Amino acid sequence: MYREVNLFGVYVAPFVVMMLIAWAASVPLGILGARLQLGRWVWHPGLFNLSIYVIILSIVVVVSGAHQ
Repeated sequence: MYREVNLFGVYVAPFVVMMLIAWAASVPLGILGARLQLGRWVWHPGLFNLSIYVIILSIVVVVSGAHQ
């Protein structure tokens, strides 16, 4: 079972930490995608970026729960 994370005396849900990790991983991918001009190959770049974030977030959640 996941436990709360103590952040300077404030208890934070572990999913928030997972969301931050996924965001930190998706930002460089977004920069790389902008540099490679992937936006012109997808229908809606915002939805594409959101889907990449959700995929990374699901990978982080599965990996963090794999050791239990």
